[in-house]
Amino acid sequence: MALAAPTVVFLALFFAWPVVAIIDRGLRPSGHLQLGVFADVLADPSLRRVAWFTLWESLLSTVVCLVVGLPAAAVFARFAFRGRRTLWSLLLVPFVMPTVVVGTAFLTLIGPSGVTGVHLTGTIWAILIAHLFFNYAVVVRTVAATWMTLDNRQVEAARTLGASPISAFRSITLPQLRSSITAAASIVFLFSFTSFGVVLLLGGVHQRTLEVEIYDQTARFLHLDVAAVLAIIQLVGLVLLLVLFGRAQSKRDVSLEQRRSGELLRSPASEAQRWALRSNLLIMGTLLAVPLLVLAVRSLQTAHGWGFDAYTGLASARVGTSSFISPFDAIVNSMRFALATMVISVVLGASVAWALVGRARRLGRARRLWGDSLAQAALMVPLGASAVTVGFGCLIALNRPPVNLRSSLWMLPIAHAVIALPFVIRLLVPSFASIDQRLLDAGSSLGASRLRVWWSIELPLVWRQLIVAAGFAFAVSLGEFGATSFLVRSDDPTLPIAISRALGRPGGDNFSQAMALSVILMAVIAVVVILIDRLRPLGSSEF
Repeated sequence: MALAAPTVVFLALFFAWPVVAIIDRGLRPSGHLQLGVFADVLADPSLRRVAWFTLWESLLSTVVCLVVGLPAAAVFARFAFRGRRTLWSLLLVPFVMPTVVVGTAFLTLIGPSGVTGVHLTGTIWAILIAHLFFNYAVVVRTVAATWMTLDNRQVEAARTLGASPISAFRSITLPQLRSSITAAASIVFLFSFTSFGVVLLLGGVHQRTLEVEIYDQTARFLHLDVAAVLAIIQLVGLVLLLVLFGRAQSKRDVSLEQRRSGELLRSPASEAQRWALRSNLLIMGTLLAVPLLVLAVRSLQTAHGWGFDAYTGLASARVGTSSFISPFDAIVNSMRFALATMVISVVLGASVAWALVGRARRLGRARRLWGDSLAQAALMVPLGASAVTVGFGCLIALNRPPVNLRSSLWMLPIAHAVIALPFVIRLLVPSFASIDQRLLDAGSSLGASRLRVWWSIELPLVWRQLIVAAGFAFAVSLGEFGATSFLVRSDDPTLPIAISRALGRPGGDNFSQAMALSVILMAVIAVVVILIDRLRPLGSSEF
C-alpha cells in the first residue's frame, strides 16, 4: 500500500486538515470547546427547515431523475440509431458544466425576464429542473451501461411463455439492474444534497439548502460556529451514504464480471419502439439542448442589437475590481489551473488506484468487497463535503508555516485536485482491475522487474483510460466555482469567476458578455468531453 501513501498524505493535508481547521475554529472560538452551539442549531426552527428542505429536495430530485432517465437508458441499451455515439458523449456535457453557467442559462429561460415568459426562479421547480439537467447523464449512462451487458434471451423466453413486456421487465430485467439503479440514485442524491450554485442562483430567498446556509453563515454573517455544526451534520450524513454506495458499487462490479455480452443493438422495429425512441430524443433535446441553445442566442443580443459585439467586446472588458483583467486572461488562467489540476489528479489517482487493485488481488472476494467499500467511500468523501467549507478551510489552515499557500498560485489547482480525485480514482480502478493477472505473472517469470512489467504490460493496456481520467480532471477544474470563489486571487480570476463578476455588474452589455463567456466555456468543455469520451468504450459507466 506504499503507492497509496502520497494520495493519503495529500488528502490529509489539503482536505482533512482544512475541514478540521474550520470546524475547530467554529467550535473553539476562544480556545475552549463550546458544544452548546449543537443544541442551538438543532433548536433553531429556520435551520431545521433548511435541513428538512435539503433532504426532501434531494430525494425528490433523485426520483425525478430516475423517472425521466430510465426510459432513455433503455433506448441506449437496446436501440441502434443515427448519432447514438455522439449523443452518448454529449450527455456528459451538462454533468461537468459550471453551476454558474447552468444557473445563468436557466435564468435566461425561466427567470423574471426569461424568454419563456414562465417565472419559476425562487421555487422548487427551478431547482428540480436544474438538477435534472445536471444529473440526467448519471442515470442514463450508469444504468444503460449495465443494461447493455444483459442477455436478452431470458426476456424473450418469458415473452414466449406468455409474459407481458412489463411483467418480463419486472421479473427478469429489473432485478439485474437494481444495483446499477441504486448506484445512480446514490450519485444523484449526493450531488443534489451538496448542490450550491444552482440553489444560490435559482432558489431565491426561501429555497435554501445546507450548502447555501453554510456559505451564508461563513461568508456573510461570519458565524463560524453555526457553519461548523452544519458542516458536521452534512458530512456525517453523506459519509453514511457513501459507505452504502461503495457497497452497492462493489457488488455491481462483481456481478458484471459474471455477465455475458447482451444481444446486438437493433433498429426500432415496431411503432411503439419508434415512438419510444422519438419521445426520448425529444426529451433529451428539450432538457439538455434548449437551455444551452438559449444561452448562445442570448449572447448575440446586445444593447446595440443582434451581433457579435459581446464577443468582440471581451478584449476591452474588465473582470477584476482593482485592476484591468481581460476575460481572455481569465481563460488562460483557467487553462493553466486545469493543466496543473490534471497532472496532480492523475499522478495521485493512478497511484492509489494501483494500490487498491493490488490489494484486491491479494485478498479474497468477501474481504475485498468490504475493504473496497470502505476505501472507496473514504476517497469519495471530498465530493460530499461542502466546497465552501473546503475553500474557506484552506484559507484558515494553509496561511502560515509550515504550509503557507494563501498567496500561492498552487492553492487553486490543489483544491481542484481534491475535488477531481474521486472521479479519477473511480475511472481508473475498473480499468486497472481488468488487466489479466496471468500477463503480469508471465512478465515476472521471464525475469522482468516490477517497473519493467508496469512499463511494458500494464501501461500500454490502460493509457487510454489514463487520458480519459486526465480529461475529466481538466474539465472539472475548468468548471469548479464553489471553492474557487473563496480561493481565487483578484488578479488571477478563472472563467467561472469572470462570468460571476460580469453577472454582478449592471448593464445589458455586461450580461451579454457573461453569456458570451459562458458559451466559450461551454464550447471548451464540450470539446474536451467529446474527445475523452471517444477514447472510452460505449458501455463505460464510470464518472
